[in-house]
Order: sequence, then structure tokens, then C-alpha cells
Amino acid sequence: MSDVTRARNGRPVRHWRRAVVGLAALLAAAAVADAVAGSTARGTGGAVLLAVTAAVLPAAVGFHTWWTRRHGHAPPTSDTGARPSLPAERLAGPAGAGEADVAGAGAMAGATVLWRMRTTVKDEPGSLAALCTALAAHRVDILSLQTHPLAEGTVDEFLLRAPEELSATEISRSVSDAGGSETWIERGDAHDLVDAPTRVLGLATRTALDAAELPLALRQLLGRCTIRSLPATAPGSGRVQEGAPVEGALEGTVMRLRAPEGGTITVERPYLPFTPTEFARARALVELDTRLGPRIPRSQDVLTLPEGNDLTVRRADAGDLRAAKAMHDRCSARTLSMRYHGPVGDADRYLKHLLSPRFGRTLAAQTTSGRLVGLGHLLWDGDETEIALLVEDEWQRRGIGSELLRRLVAMAGEAGCANVYVVTQSSNTGMVAAMRALDLPLDYQVEEGTLVITARLDAVAAHRAEGAEGVSKGR
Repeated sequence: MSDVTRARNGRPVRHWRRAVVGLAALLAAAAVADAVAGSTARGTGGAVLLAVTAAVLPAAVGFHTWWTRRHGHAPPTSDTGARPSLPAERLAGPAGAGEADVAGAGAMAGATVLWRMRTTVKDEPGSLAALCTALAAHRVDILSLQTHPLAEGTVDEFLLRAPEELSATEISRSVSDAGGSETWIERGDAHDLVDAPTRVLGLATRTALDAAELPLALRQLLGRCTIRSLPATAPGSGRVQEGAPVEGALEGTVMRLRAPEGGTITVERPYLPFTPTEFARARALVELDTRLGPRIPRSQDVLTLPEGNDLTVRRADAGDLRAAKAMHDRCSARTLSMRYHGPVGDADRYLKHLLSPRFGRTLAAQTTSGRLVGLGHLLWDGDETEIALLVEDEWQRRGIGSELLRRLVAMAGEAGCANVYVVTQSSNTGMVAAMRALDLPLDYQVEEGTLVITARLDAVAAHRAEGAEGVSKGR
């Protein structure tokens, strides 16, 4: 083997340790040769020494050959079942060529899919090993594993990569035969490849930057679930509502947490009971939000209207309550009625709730003098998302509502919402036109003059994901 090899970047790498050992061996051989020559010349057993050396050298060579084969870094594939490595010429070449060949070799091995699975096993030695053995028998690769200890038993949560032809029923059956019970399984996606600590830290960071992220962070932390925020007092009446205990409460598929402002956050997941571990994570996230207090990002954009006026679009919160009430006073009764779908006198009572970042996000449009002329709300409504708009009368028909709507829909898409809906009146042609201008799939539902328009964002998200996957594969 040569003392000079090639690294991946093409530069020579000299193994100086091998050179030093070789030099030492050469010097030792010279010393032995000198000793043999001297002994032979003096007649002091030189012939015997030569015979012993001749016998020892083949034995040493044989031992070295046996040791290399037994303890080499790359055992024969016939002994391990491993796939043979790629030829050296396929790993050489331009940067990235080796990785592409490896990816191609993986693709040739057969299509695979990701699965998320939970199952309950007995808390005893060997139970997890039995599950892993059963999955390995079906060529299922375990990408990650989390354990959720219970009073009796343990819930094991897996991220699996399985052959495409293997169905969820077959996986569940093999897990059941291996001792698993109450098994739940669903298709996974690329987002599940992020390990749990990294995902939790990312959610904590988002929550720290924006109080409105708390419901979304809980939903991403706990999977598909319905989250409802109940304020401490009922909007419009001021009646005190029953709140959750300080330490929270866990009851099977429902957990209740004490909201930072004193209300209640209810999380429900009917298809899968929560574990104490999940409850502890959710409670820690809410406690972080409580300690940080109300906060929203302070960035703002300039919106130039067709006639040339500049407006500032920014996030709004409870600090804008007085300005929002002043805008209400300038709005006509018809405008307020179309926005709130009820008695005009009750409009002010909902503003504190609407402006709270705990229940969604609000965008405000204001003039250069600081006058509030438009509000757009993105409201978390359980597992759905509502958009509501209000633009002062003399500023209507200038594109302000359409711009607020476009930005709110983009925020909903970034938050992972599958759809958004607006509730308006059939006569509100401006809102209908603004929704149609989004160029999204729309569903219309009319009930007694009330029009509900739902825009589906999941199709757009799927299209973007497909495009990103195509780019990653070099298509």
C-alpha cells in the first residue's frame, strides 16, 4: 500500500506514522543482519541463528495475515449481511458526486415510507427488544424512539422507515404479536425526522418571540389536537368563568392548563390519550410563556395605496385598545354590523379579546399621523382559523382590506393551518372579491343570509412540499 493516499478534496495525505514504523523496521532488520553476520564470522552459532530467523519470519507473516483478516475495519459482507460498498471510482470525482451515487444506491434498494407509531408495552426487561426484533423481521428501520413511562407499563413512540409495500395493519399485527398493546400508527413526513429536543427548543424560541405562537406551539408539540382558549371573564358580559388549577389537570385525552392571563387552555386529542410526559412538556411551555409576559414582534411595513398615500402595517395588541375604540366611533353602524354580525353597541366589548395575542394575531393599518384605519384578525378557533376584517368607512375600496387579508392568509400558511374561513353577509361583495383574488380553492356555505367562505391552504402547502422535494432530488 502506498504511503500517499487521496483525500476527498483531491489533496495528498501522507501517513507519517506508517513511514516512521517502516524506518524503524528497516533499522531493526539492519541490526539483526549485523548480529547474524558477526556471529557467523566468529563461529558462535551463526548457522543456528540463521535457521531460527528463517523459521520465525514465515510464522510472523502468517500471524499478521490472520490478525488482519480477523480484526480489519471492513469485515467481509458475507459475514454480516451488509451491502457491498460502492466502487472507489464512483466515490471519486467532482464534489457531491459520491453523495449522489449513494443516494442512487439507496433508491435502488426499494421505495420506503415513514410511519409514526405508539404502542404500550410491559415495563420489564426484553419487551423493547422483542418489538425491535419483530420490526426488523419486516425490514423496518427504527429512526427514533421516545419512551413515556406510565404507572403500569411504558408507551414507546417510534419513527419508522418501512418498505412501501408494508401496510400499517401488518406493522400493527407484528407489534401486537411481540407484546405491544393499544397500538396507534399513522403516516409520517419529513418534519418528523427532527429529534424531540430540537423540536421543543424551536417551539420554545417561537413562543418566546411572539405570545400568539403558544397555541400553535402546543399543537405542533402534541400532534393533531384541538386547542381552545377560554378567557378568565366571558367577552361581553364580564362574568368570571371557571379556570384550570394552577398545576393543570390531565384526564385521558383532555388536558387543561392555566393560561398566562388567568384563563384556561384546553387541549383535546380524541384519538390518543396524553401521557404524563406530554403533559409536563406542555405545562413547561405555558410556564415559559407566563414568565415572559405579553409580547409581539415590533416589525412594520409600509403600504402605498393606489392614490399615493402611505400606510404602516404592523402587529397590534392590547396597547392599541384605545385607538381601536376610536376607529369604532368613526365607523358607520352598517360597517360595524357587517363585521360583528350583532348589536352594534356590543362591538367595543370584544376588542380586548380580539387584540389579545393569546387568541390569535392582529394586523393594524395606520396613517403617518398614527390614526388607526384598519384591523385584521387571525383567530385560533379550536382546530380551525378565522379571519375577520374591519376598515374605516372613508378608507374602504382602496385595497387596505385585500392587503390585510393577503398578509393574514400568509401568516396562517406559515403557522401550518390547513384552511381559513371568513364569516360575512351575502351582500358583502368586497369581501367575496378579496377572497377570490387569493387564487385559492374556496368553499361557500350560505345560511340565512350569512356567508361562510373557506379557503383551503393544505393544497398549496402540499404543492410547495412537492416542489421542494423535486428540487432536493435535482428534478
